[in-house]
Parts: sequence; C-alpha cells; structure tokens
Amino acid sequence: MKWWRCVCIGVIFATVSFPLVLTDVNAVPAFSRRYKISCSTCHAPFPKLNPYGDEFAGNGFIIPEEEKERDYVSGGDNLLWLNRHFPIAVRFDAFAVYEENKTVENDLQTPWGLKLLSGGTLFKNIGYYFYFYLSERGEVEGIEDAYIHFDNIVKTSLDIMVGQFQTSDPLMKRELRLTFEDYEIYRTRIGESETNLAYDRGVMFVYGIDQTGTDLIAAVVNGNGKEEAGDDRKFDNDKYKNGLLRISQAVGDVLSIGGYAYYGKEALGSRKNEIIYFGPDLNISIGPIEITGQYLLRKDTNPTFVQNPSDIETHGIVGEIILAPQLDRSRYYFTALYNRIDSDLNAFDYETATMSTTYLVARNLRLLAEFTYNLEDELSRVVVGLLSAF
Repeated sequence: MKWWRCVCIGVIFATVSFPLVLTDVNAVPAFSRRYKISCSTCHAPFPKLNPYGDEFAGNGFIIPEEEKERDYVSGGDNLLWLNRHFPIAVRFDAFAVYEENKTVENDLQTPWGLKLLSGGTLFKNIGYYFYFYLSERGEVEGIEDAYIHFDNIVKTSLDIMVGQFQTSDPLMKRELRLTFEDYEIYRTRIGESETNLAYDRGVMFVYGIDQTGTDLIAAVVNGNGKEEAGDDRKFDNDKYKNGLLRISQAVGDVLSIGGYAYYGKEALGSRKNEIIYFGPDLNISIGPIEITGQYLLRKDTNPTFVQNPSDIETHGIVGEIILAPQLDRSRYYFTALYNRIDSDLNAFDYETATMSTTYLVARNLRLLAEFTYNLEDELSRVVVGLLSAF
C-alpha cells in the first residue's frame, strides 16, 4: 500500500477514534453577523440545515421579528429597504485525495473551491440569495444558486422563487451534504441529453398546508442546465420547457414521505427526446440518527438522438444515514452514503459506498475524513478535507 494511502487512512481512523466526549457551514456567516447568532442556530453542522435553518431559508433568509428600521437605509422612502451593511461571506474548501488506479492517484486539491456568498432582505417578505464560484476545481465556475424569494404571497402560504436553482432541491440538497461524494443520480446526464436534476433556470412555487403537514412544490425550468446564452441571446436551446411536481407529507414528528415527478422534452436538430423522472423518498429522524432514502426512475425516449431510437431506463438510488451522537451540540458527525445507478446504457452504471466523519474545530470550520469504495469498478478513494466559511 502506498504511503499516501496509508497516511490518509490513518487520519480517518485517528479522527474516528477521537473521544466523543469532546462535544461542547453551505453556511453564510453573514447571517450570523447580521442577526448576532451562532452558526449552530441554523446548521448541524454546516452546511446541513436543522429545522430552524429550513424555516429561516423558507422565509427568504429573514427573521421577521428581528427586522429593525435601524438596520436599513430607506432615504425617507417607505418603498426602499437597503441593507445598511451589505451581507457577504466566503467559503473555502480544500482536500487531499487518494484515488486508486488514476493517472494521478495523489492529489492536493487546495483549494477545491472558493466562493463568495450573499443573502438577506431585499424588501418586506422578499429575500435573495446567490453565490459566485471564484474557483471550482481550478476554473471560474460563475454563478450557481441565484434567486429572488417572495415569501407568503398575499399573506398566504405560497412562496415563489425566481432565478437559478437545482431541480433536486425539493429532494436532497446537494449543496448541503456533508460528504465529498455526491448524490450521483441528481447530476447524471444520460447519453447526449442535457437534462439532469442539477442547476437550471426557472420559477419554483412552494405551498405549505400547516394543518396537515403537507408541502407542495412545482417548478418550470428551461431543462438544459445553466449553459451560456446562445448566439440568439437565449438561454434555452429549444422551444420546450420542463416541469416538476413534488409532494411531501409529514407523519408525526419523525417521518416524512414524498413523491417526485419531472417531465420534459429536448431537441437536437430534428430529433427529440422525452424525459420522465419519478419516484418516492422518505426521511426518518429519531434522536441522534437521521435516515434519508431516495429512489428515482428516469425514462428517456431517445437520449442518444439517433435515427431509430429505443427507450432507455435508468434506476437511481441514494441512501444516507447521519449520526450526531450529541444531537445539535455534537462536534462529531458520522455519515454513511450509498449511491447506485443502473442504466440500460451500461456506461452510466455507478455504485459506491461511503463512510465519512466530520469533526467541528469551530462552528464554521470542520475537518472531514472519508472513504469511498466503488463497487462497480472495485476501486477505492480516500479524502481528507478542510471546509470553512467566514
């Protein structure tokens, strides 16, 4: 075994074996500065949101009872709310990676990513959020999440978000995961298709029924990701729009079950492809353990855009277990993650099992040690990382 792998695995075991009694971010520390609250108010740990953090984000990144006139500049105009101090934060992630059977097996990805974030109040019941990747894997990636959030439209439970977001956000939010390993089915494109469940441009509608604990989410998007505008100055590359519907039902205080459906079309020249996603999901939270499971079936009529097409089915599974030994006061978190993709196009098959440990050095600085085994290729990956937000 090579020395680098020995060091990485040694760090994992050292981290896991630290005494758990030591207990006593993507986060936006600008919110902590703005409201003078700890990052742990919304995150457990960052970037994963706790229930209060979900509520805060659902309110458009606003704490209504904490909004004071002194925090804004209005210039005597009651239709103007400018933040007295523009909220901005930085996230910096760095990793050391050993990946078996690669041309470069030992890689210092430092930094893997550096981004600027901002979010907060735009006006009464209107918030905004965006971040700009100054560097992601060595390149300027540009804007990813970027939207205006209208909260409680005409004093109802209807919220509307306009901008760029991930169409998987109503399911398991990729940006909030604790692992280096991704939720693979959400970002996988099949064949030559440009459609997946990652970033897209559009409008999302969210409606909550408090009496029954039911959440309804619908969205209309371009369906071709966040590509640059074409020569015709259009972001969409065909005439079609795609839509999604998500229903989630709370069952008591520990269980929620849901269903997701997505339908779209895309064209490449005269040839077309129809895409359907659908599947159930569940979330169980009992004390220090949270379990999330997702199954998605994707059907394409012609993802390779050939003259004589045949239907292609792709099955995706994501399963995640998070253990927080001392609940929201934990400084250690343990994550087990399972990914599987089984496609009629065998080149897209994928299956991994991941074990990951997080240790909070500070509320906005965490260490990560992670081992992933690729069951499809019988290869392993070891990651040691540092993630921070300030």
